[in-house]
Amino acid sequence: MFERNQKTIFVLDHTRYFSISSEQYISTDYLKGKPIPETAAGGSSAVGGTQLSKSLWTCAVESSIEYCRIVWDLFPGRKHVRFIVSDTAAHIVNTWSSSTQNMSHVSNAMMMVSVPSRSIPQSSDYSVIHGLRAAIEALAEPTDEQAHAAQVGCNKIPNKGRVICITSARDNTSMKSKSGPAPNARYLTLLITGLEDIFNTVLLQQNALVAPSGKKGLLIDHCHLVILNIVPLGVESLVTNRSLLDISPLLDVEIHTVNAPDISDKLLHLIMGHYDLASTTVTNIPMKEEQNANSSANYDVEILHDRAAHTKVCGPDFTLPTSIKSGTSYETVTLKWCTPRGCGSSDLQPCVGQFNVTPVDVTSRPSSCLINFLLNGRSVLLEVPRKTGTKTTSHMLSARGGEIFVHSLSIARSAMDEAPSISDGPGGRVSDYRIPEMGQLLKMSRMVPLKTKPKGKLSPGEHLWRRMPRYFPRTTNVTILFNLQRQLTWLPHFLHLLVKEDMDKQEEVRCQQQIHELYKSASRGDMLPFSNANNMRPKASKIKDQYRLFYRELEQLIQLNAQTVHHKNLLESLQSLRAAYGDVTNKSEASVAHLRSYTESPLSPERLEPNSVGSNSSSSLLKASKRRMSSSGQRSLLDMISHAERNQSSKRLDFSGRLCTPLGQTAKLYPDFGNKEKDSLAPGIMPSNLKDESIRS
Repeated sequence: MFERNQKTIFVLDHTRYFSISSEQYISTDYLKGKPIPETAAGGSSAVGGTQLSKSLWTCAVESSIEYCRIVWDLFPGRKHVRFIVSDTAAHIVNTWSSSTQNMSHVSNAMMMVSVPSRSIPQSSDYSVIHGLRAAIEALAEPTDEQAHAAQVGCNKIPNKGRVICITSARDNTSMKSKSGPAPNARYLTLLITGLEDIFNTVLLQQNALVAPSGKKGLLIDHCHLVILNIVPLGVESLVTNRSLLDISPLLDVEIHTVNAPDISDKLLHLIMGHYDLASTTVTNIPMKEEQNANSSANYDVEILHDRAAHTKVCGPDFTLPTSIKSGTSYETVTLKWCTPRGCGSSDLQPCVGQFNVTPVDVTSRPSSCLINFLLNGRSVLLEVPRKTGTKTTSHMLSARGGEIFVHSLSIARSAMDEAPSISDGPGGRVSDYRIPEMGQLLKMSRMVPLKTKPKGKLSPGEHLWRRMPRYFPRTTNVTILFNLQRQLTWLPHFLHLLVKEDMDKQEEVRCQQQIHELYKSASRGDMLPFSNANNMRPKASKIKDQYRLFYRELEQLIQLNAQTVHHKNLLESLQSLRAAYGDVTNKSEASVAHLRSYTESPLSPERLEPNSVGSNSSSSLLKASKRRMSSSGQRSLLDMISHAERNQSSKRLDFSGRLCTPLGQTAKLYPDFGNKEKDSLAPGIMPSNLKDESIRS
């Protein structure tokens, strides 16, 4: 409730140095109907004619009053701002009371203070330190909300605040230095450091006075000191900027050096971070021209509001268009003006939040027209500008009780809408999610907290995470292995053994037998028993491709879970089986498949594999597997498969052309092709010997 930005105190340096000009001249020739030269409007040198220039004091007062105007517009009655003027003593401009927390009171008080006189003699009594001491005492004073909390019996009342000191390190008198040569950078840095040390010391002393009885105020939990060192335009400052620095557990300090004409922009940038504000620029506002009432032009108006007005609208897949306004360093969201209408309940139905709004430039004509338009009871919808597609209305501006609000409208699904279907996934409707398998995986991954820390290196939760399946297709149309679990009774237990952490030798032999049975089915040309398969038998090449995909997915699953020696033996046997089946895999292919399993989505298209199969690599895999299994003293799976292939090939007659061709020569297919005597035969009649030859081939 009591945040650091609840209390803000401005300490304005009222020494003689602030009576000098800011060196930004404003020409008065426009009063005579003459055009304003560009150099005279914003330059630092006189061009001729009558010109005006603001003093450093005027720039400081105007920018600080604009700061508190924004605060009181956006947080009426909730955030408090005080002013203290420092010269020979600290002059209190207003208090924490709500009767003095308004623009009229502060403006009238600043008019009575007026610009410091240049005839003030140089004296060490003129210093900004008096104001800093008074600011610490003001932070210890409770606000109305804090006093009410103390009355209801709150034991610990948070008390944080921010002090913004506008001064200048070039003022030797205010910084307690004697007249003499111009100070160098090191000297000015020491002066600023002296301000920090004095402020921190007084802060500790104030808490020491409050701590025993508590009757003299509240303890200050933390203070944020912002020092703005302003100099005239074109004057180089010897004090460098410094970001936020922790001086002590109670104090943070940051330093900014800025030209006097730019202090308003600097405070505007700071207030957005102090109160977590965001900027929105309403574009394409149609307004009639003052010179010609029959024509209209489009204008832009920048408004400030709480940052939550943007974050509540945006979902995880939606972002508002942002841009950096010229002359500023912060981002603004650009929204387009829609046709105004009356404020109806139907427009506010998807509203997710409302926040106060205030214009950045309250004196400009476009801002004044927009404010008056909204105060007359009209509301304006704001849409996200898009080049194509339908428009999206994200916000609405309306006024109630003399205050202007921005309403954040829900762009994503509303809480009142029906819950989205799981089939409404990216890329269209998906209806084959493996939902039961996902539920089983979640049950396996369920964890409970432990009362004692385990002694092992890995916690049970991390151990479970390492043991979880690393290959899980989301849909059924991207996997063959998991589609056949209901049709092949041995497959669920087989997959359970593959992902098992501690596989023994007996389980390895059982898996080897299942792989051998699968290979025998592939050799016979049996179809894989898919549930949606029709009675029509597919082509032999189709069946072979199905087995090839089955082998590859099985190898990928074993490779991702190969943690024991038995798993590695299964992997090597399966790779040898793929080689015997004509689907060779090498180390590079295995590493690529392992990488794809982590980087590619299960919905990714099947990658085309090269058609060339090396006979050398196939034979090397066969020989290596044969040596490995024969060394164990038993007949291997590869031996049984090779023996079955040799028995089957011995029963088949070889191609007659290869039998009649001498060794070392190439058999010629259709040797009589192109013979004129043979071509003269009647069409449709084929010699018997050629017909038999083609059938054998």
